[in-house]
Amino acid sequence: MDSYKIGKFIAEKRKEKKLTQASLAEKLGVTAKTISRWENGNYMPDISLLKPLSDELGISINDLLSGENVEKEDYQEKLEENIINTIDYSSEKLNNSNKLIAIILIAFGILISVTAMCIFPSESSFGSIYSVFGTIIALIGVAKITRKLKYPKRLVCSFGFFIASILLLMVIDYIGVINIHQAPRFAVYKITANDVIYYDTLFYDVVRYNPGKGNEKFEVIPNQDYTEYIDSLYE
Repeated sequence: MDSYKIGKFIAEKRKEKKLTQASLAEKLGVTAKTISRWENGNYMPDISLLKPLSDELGISINDLLSGENVEKEDYQEKLEENIINTIDYSSEKLNNSNKLIAIILIAFGILISVTAMCIFPSESSFGSIYSVFGTIIALIGVAKITRKLKYPKRLVCSFGFFIASILLLMVIDYIGVINIHQAPRFAVYKITANDVIYYDTLFYDVVRYNPGKGNEKFEVIPNQDYTEYIDSLYE
């Protein structure tokens, strides 16, 4: 559909009816700025407004979508063409809306994850729970934005994004452990024995000596069987 041709036709018919943009807008329940955007070709009228707009301008919907008064002999051909164009326009508009929603979900999910890592103390389980929750929200956005891909590619993109996000959260967590000596958020096990807290994560372990005391010490060690380490403390 030629939005500029349609906009010029709307303006022409509006003036023939001796209607101002404001008066036409009032009849249709929109703003005068919206009418101006239609007539400038910047936007198309919403599908729900095609019939009321056509009625106010004294034309058919076929005329409106053609941007001209359709001759009788061309009416059927133009009608079919306009139906196809309207379907394409609606599909494109729906796809754009889905993309916008997907981007909002991704951004919102990432924001939740980052905020959770910053707000909640490392010892609180809420930090890890909300960060993973934010990742899942972002994952829904990725699934929506890749919906046109074939299922295998869509699955790979979604799974890849989820794994990459979790790994990134773990890297951020590791940096916090190394630089500011905070307890790891994503510990699988947490064992306390003899003034020592042992955190067992998937990729490394952390030993916290004398927690809460003045001589507290953090030590990052290679991943190992935590039961053997705990047993060694009692020897």
